[in-house]
Amino acid sequence: MRKDTQCVHSGTYVDPGTKGLNTPIYTSSSFEYMDAPENVYPRYFNIPNQKSIIDKLCALENAEDGLVFSSGMAAISTVLFSFLNSGDHIVLQRDIYGGTHHFATAEFDRFGIAYSFASGTMEEIERAVRDNTRIIYIETPSNPLLVITDIEAVVQLARSRNILTVIDNTFATPINQNPLDFGLDVVTHSGTKYIGGHSDICCGAALASKALIARIKPSAANFGGSLNAMTCYLIERSLKTLGIRVEKQNRNALLMARHLQLKSLIRKVYYPGLEDHPGFDIARKQMKNFGGMLSFELDAAKIDPHRFLKNLKLITPALSLGGVETIICAPVTTSHQKMTDAERAQLGITDSLLRLSVGIEDPDDIMADIDQALH
Repeated sequence: MRKDTQCVHSGTYVDPGTKGLNTPIYTSSSFEYMDAPENVYPRYFNIPNQKSIIDKLCALENAEDGLVFSSGMAAISTVLFSFLNSGDHIVLQRDIYGGTHHFATAEFDRFGIAYSFASGTMEEIERAVRDNTRIIYIETPSNPLLVITDIEAVVQLARSRNILTVIDNTFATPINQNPLDFGLDVVTHSGTKYIGGHSDICCGAALASKALIARIKPSAANFGGSLNAMTCYLIERSLKTLGIRVEKQNRNALLMARHLQLKSLIRKVYYPGLEDHPGFDIARKQMKNFGGMLSFELDAAKIDPHRFLKNLKLITPALSLGGVETIICAPVTTSHQKMTDAERAQLGITDSLLRLSVGIEDPDDIMADIDQALH
């Protein structure tokens, strides 16, 4: 099936009694166990509503199996701790979500796990690899500067050293990019963003081969980052429109990026769909489209970023991303607040950098709001 058809039909459980079109909501947290093939329990990631979501996401990501979590960070932390032990080393792309960066710096040291940050270039990633490196972790397009990392090149390097590869595919979505097709091992998502898509759900997911998910599942049960049936129902409902939402957001974001390039008060626009983006050729090779996220840097000498945000009437300064409404944030005070000033400066995250999550509104209205706020 094609993507839009998978969004609607894959994973749906048809109740034999009612023949309803939607998966029933199984509200039980307690299930009979006698004569059952396995013990069913929400924390074991095996209730029917959890399985329906995973079947749909597996179809979209071309994965064999997966797990749905209570947040994106629950998915990422569980995956990494499932494969890292004291004395191991992990290479993380420097240009990643601030929460993931903070997780690494706050947690790994006390568990005896060594880590290195490297830019998205293959030269730096390869230099960071050690004899005890067990994982290479990347995010492409990255948050917030939309850095593009060559997935195939990372996979080739990792396989030559017997290293596991993990990616945060949140910005790209399963509609625009399927890293498993390029040989990457584990795909994670903050489903709070595009998978939920309506700014009302907190969830995460990890997709991989059956063998790798079997290794992650025991830690997932121990850490307890599972979801209830009601939230699972909302996620499954949201997934049915993922394809059409992302398609609209792709179109709007490209229009917005080109519009912002024309503005004298904007110094730089970061969007991989622009031909002058340094990662454009790689993005075109590994992505089906370029996504709904972009960032831009205001000319701080001419316009105050805080005042600009206050001037917006339609676009809302808000946390998170990927919803149907267009929202904006300053990474220095939101997604990357927990980084030090030096770490942000190394990445190029300045006070005048703004991240825009483009929604499904009419693009003329969004662009008009940007224009009036600038002037």
